[in-house]
Amino acid sequence: MSELFDIYDEALNHIGVKPRAAVHRDGDWHQVVHCWVIGREADGVPFLVLQKRRAYLDYPNKIDISAAGHLAAGESLRDGPREIAEELGLNVDFEDLIPLGRRVGINKIGDFIDRQICHVFLYQCNQPLEAYDYQRAEVAGLIKLPIDDAMRLFAGEFCSVVVPAIGLGSPEIALTLDDFIPSIDNYVMKILILAQRFFAGEKELWI
Repeated sequence: MSELFDIYDEALNHIGVKPRAAVHRDGDWHQVVHCWVIGREADGVPFLVLQKRRAYLDYPNKIDISAAGHLAAGESLRDGPREIAEELGLNVDFEDLIPLGRRVGINKIGDFIDRQICHVFLYQCNQPLEAYDYQRAEVAGLIKLPIDDAMRLFAGEFCSVVVPAIGLGSPEIALTLDDFIPSIDNYVMKILILAQRFFAGEKELWI
């Protein structure tokens, strides 16, 4: 049976419930949780953990948020850590998430229309990639993206970066901007800037 999502108007007023496929067919607004896992190496270098999506999913084979998921019909924001546990094997308390506010996400690929109200969080975890018990049915593998190198990639200073990886057939892979899910608001770069500010000790962080 298809998942059911609560759907909303542009002002986040609840207007009904629909199956997942119909939501993306009709372009209905729905709520999702995005958790970006950040950490520091032993030498202090900050990094971002990202996943590569399986070929049969929406946005096939693209590098994506550490963990992200839809809120099912009737769920609240405090149910968000469920997706982190399912995708990465991390048991996270809601209070340990670092809130960045809400983002409006819009994308269209063919007949697939994605209109999201995204609740965005950081979560700090310094464990190595090998320690993640990720969901292999949906996640092809994980990468560790050094934040400084990633910012230079998204700023156009690098054409590609070589990053540690697990589950992708090699302990290192090369990434270009084409490997990431496209966005009209430079979403990944915004997250990198906020992660950098977090590690600099700033507290007021908003997407």
